[in-house]
Amino acid sequence: AGDTLYAAFDMIHGGYTQAAGQKVREGEAHGDMYEDKLGTYLVKISGCSLSDHDSLEVSKLLHIIGDLERLSDHAVNIAESMEEMHDKELHFSDTAKKELETICNAEREIIRLTVSALAEDNMENASLVEPLEQVVDSLKARIKTRHIERLQKNECTIELGFVLSDLLNNLERISDHCSNIAVYEIQVPKDEYDAHEYLQNVKHQEHAEFDREEMAYEKSYRLP
Repeated sequence: AGDTLYAAFDMIHGGYTQAAGQKVREGEAHGDMYEDKLGTYLVKISGCSLSDHDSLEVSKLLHIIGDLERLSDHAVNIAESMEEMHDKELHFSDTAKKELETICNAEREIIRLTVSALAEDNMENASLVEPLEQVVDSLKARIKTRHIERLQKNECTIELGFVLSDLLNNLERISDHCSNIAVYEIQVPKDEYDAHEYLQNVKHQEHAEFDREEMAYEKSYRLP
């Protein structure tokens, strides 16, 4: 899923090619296959006699493989947007390209943290995902606002705006799925399984460490 997303991000930066598009579609097909095989296996062993911890682990993994599969779907959506731009000979302004590069760099970081959290049970990295997800949301909002300003100055077109909006929506959803995976990693060892409640508590209560991490990411991924 990560490799498929990276290939899609490369297209945002370097443009669409048939080979790159094929790589993304093949990655998405592999993601579908893995989800099917893993899901079948997990459902099968869930019917066995499992400890409470293993039951939670199976439940966690069933949730996570769905999020991983959706990541590949968003990679395909990005590839299709870039293919549309290629076919219609549309081009983002240099400013828009730099903005997209900034948010894509943030996405690469959140994917790296998520993969580390999942593969290595790295709770420290898992805890960093949500602050960065908040920054991605903020970047999306600011980039949209900037596009509207350029549109009002006739520095951009409505057609490009539709493509930009699609890209930003997919990028936001990618970070949302990464957030889901990280929350599952954090909650299961505590025998807790209410992701919504956890996120509400983190976002709306006073968490000094969370705020510091979010501010650090805001500095790292400041729009040009």
